[in-house]
Amino acid sequence: MGSRSDIETPMPLHDDMRYVAFDSPGEAEVMVIRRGPRPQPSPSQLLVRVQAAGINRPDIAQRLGLYPPPADASPVLGLEIAGEVVAVGADVQGWQIGDRVCALTHGGGYAEYGVAEAAHCLPWPRGYRAEQAAALPENHFTVWSNVFDMAALQPGEHLLVHGGSSGIGTTAIQLGREFGATVYATAGSPDKCAACEQLGAAMAIDYRQQDFEAVLRERLGSRGIDVVLDMVGGRYTARHLRLLALDGRIAQIATLGGAKVDDFDWREVMKRRARLMGSTLRPRSVAQKAAIASALRQRVWPALDAGRCAPVIHQVLPLDQVVDAHRTMEASTHIGKLVLHIAD
Repeated sequence: MGSRSDIETPMPLHDDMRYVAFDSPGEAEVMVIRRGPRPQPSPSQLLVRVQAAGINRPDIAQRLGLYPPPADASPVLGLEIAGEVVAVGADVQGWQIGDRVCALTHGGGYAEYGVAEAAHCLPWPRGYRAEQAAALPENHFTVWSNVFDMAALQPGEHLLVHGGSSGIGTTAIQLGREFGATVYATAGSPDKCAACEQLGAAMAIDYRQQDFEAVLRERLGSRGIDVVLDMVGGRYTARHLRLLALDGRIAQIATLGGAKVDDFDWREVMKRRARLMGSTLRPRSVAQKAAIASALRQRVWPALDAGRCAPVIHQVLPLDQVVDAHRTMEASTHIGKLVLHIAD
């Protein structure tokens, strides 16, 4: 931790803050609002007065005890924030007190103050409110690193996005279209499918009513899918392999449908020269996340500044309604992001 002499700070800050806590894993009701000391930034970090924080599936998993935070992470939930810089670590360049930033955090987002590596911070896009800015980091870091970095989606290729109405899905649809791909999506209701198509998907398939493999095979014939962004896994994997175009890629970011695959056939991989890859974002190094942030600022932020690819916000709730926010996410009735409002 940086000492007080390591940190440029504008005025006396509150020594304590409100934050979300839970004593043991469980359902949403285990979360409570408490007061505790505000975090101190290290020389490479910014201290942010948090105005809004995004809610993500890993938050749910952590609360349930299924996704323990790394040893060096804050135990407080929350992986993305937006707010005002109120203290700057001694080694930080390019940021100053008063800047409005959104940031990928190493935990600690559900709180009135948060720290983030300066290299993982990005400016609010032009015209954005805090709630919009807070909806950006986790989804954009995930989509960019998997779809555009690892899977190397190219203009003119075909992208299949599962969970198209989720925060990740709505981001992937818009960025895929922005960078010249034809996007197909799956979602769980006619309303969700309509939302995906409004965002730019060429076709959205209600997976509860139709077999996405059969529908896409009829639509594409032998053309196939170049990149699959999959958060389901399980029995979907074999179907993806059969749908892949030559040199197709599968980017796995979660296994909501199961981590084991019973009907996997390596012959499908070999004859398509397929590439299977997967990643998780939180364990990546500071340098790796910084590289993603740099790419986003160069390649994606101009589109956001121009008013394109804006995040889809389903609902903004105050911090003291965090239980309701988690219940909504677990019910999967939302389209886009759920965001906590923490301060004006």
